[in-house]
Amino acid sequence: MPRISKRRKNRVTALQFLYACELNPPDDLELHLRLFFAGKERERSYYGFAEELIYGVLENQESIDGQIKTYAENWDFDRIAKMDLTILRLAIHELVNRLDIPPIVSINEAIDLSKQFSSPDSKRFINGILDKMKGTIHRPLREAVER
Repeated sequence: MPRISKRRKNRVTALQFLYACELNPPDDLELHLRLFFAGKERERSYYGFAEELIYGVLENQESIDGQIKTYAENWDFDRIAKMDLTILRLAIHELVNRLDIPPIVSINEAIDLSKQFSSPDSKRFINGILDKMKGTIHRPLREAVER
């Protein structure tokens, strides 16, 4: 069985939290985060990358959703499966706001998350949207940009 990287574990953790927020938006984000991380197997500090992703997605959700609406041609935004929407939000946040992550890595991670957490058709849907978006990125696709 392949060893799962810390970054993958953190992406899964961020995905879980963001999905829960999509289904049941918290009144008190800080309290919700504290309770969420208290239930995890490791100390909260281990999940620093997950927390960065969570805050990044939530702070930029309106513009991220605008990107999804632009690239999800012939799809009613409200009918996109909540898990697929969450995976897309996470990936698009990375593509747009995390220059320290090569775009290809973000896309591959999103596809892998869809294989693990969504339906068999989701992979094609998510890949289609991210592939369209990839063409608009004006930086190297296989390299991180220093912060």
